[in-house]
Amino acid sequence: MAKQFFGGSLLLLAVFLLSFSMGSANTSRSSAANDQTAVLVGAGDIADCKDLSGAEATAKLLDQTQGTVMAVGDLAYPDGSKENFQCYDKTWGRAKSRTRPAPGNHEFHAAGATPYFDYFGAAAGDPKTGYYSYELGTWHIIVLNSECVDVGGCESGSPQEKWLRADLAAHPAACTLAYWHKPLFSSGGAHGNDPTVKPLFQALYEANADVVVNGHDHDYERFAPQTPDGAADPARGIREFVAGTGGKNHRPFGDPKPNSELRDATAFGVLKLTLKPKGYDWQFIPEAGKSFTDSGSGKCH
Repeated sequence: MAKQFFGGSLLLLAVFLLSFSMGSANTSRSSAANDQTAVLVGAGDIADCKDLSGAEATAKLLDQTQGTVMAVGDLAYPDGSKENFQCYDKTWGRAKSRTRPAPGNHEFHAAGATPYFDYFGAAAGDPKTGYYSYELGTWHIIVLNSECVDVGGCESGSPQEKWLRADLAAHPAACTLAYWHKPLFSSGGAHGNDPTVKPLFQALYEANADVVVNGHDHDYERFAPQTPDGAADPARGIREFVAGTGGKNHRPFGDPKPNSELRDATAFGVLKLTLKPKGYDWQFIPEAGKSFTDSGSGKCH
């Protein structure tokens, strides 16, 4: 009887240890997957010294959202001056330590965008160029400078385009995202498409990049995956978001461009991208009191 009890106890112990081991393995796999997931959140067209209410509304959204902050150009109105960046600092400055910015045209109202580079320091890249890249989770992130005249052009063979192609070749990640200020595609009535950045979009497309985020037009717009020529390409096209919703003001849309899937010019807000090893989720988070939102998922090429 004692032997049966002892043998049964050993069997129960073995079953328990096996179950614990399998549970631990599953937990480890789950933890590893979570460790590889990263969040990128932000917008462009942010702090206007004449009225900081919009920038404060979106800064509160950042307060509630963990992750790396993308500040997608035109951060400090009207002229990107040292004094204007004090207005940015009062709002989005609360997230400065986790922000990776891109310059916009208003930054270059100040010669060489010097106050912008002084404010962000090394986080803004080389002040002579303003473009750089970094890793986030399993993704490769590229930040470009759409003030092409100020950095020697954006055309094929320009210093920035050659740097971009070299950077893409050196970082053959499964998932790649780029952000800069002026969009190649936009239905915004104030600016619309900006063909000067097409060679940059072309280089990204040829390298199988997945997502591009821009600002400039003061609205939110999501495009279906497309080629640099604007043809729908669900297999390997780049999905572009315009998120010029950081707080400056809203502007009306013009006629919708091809492949535009969703547009809004009523709510300030931030675009949250949850970056996973093989794909991404997107969510537009509106300011308090506004109902517009957007969400979805995509797979890396």
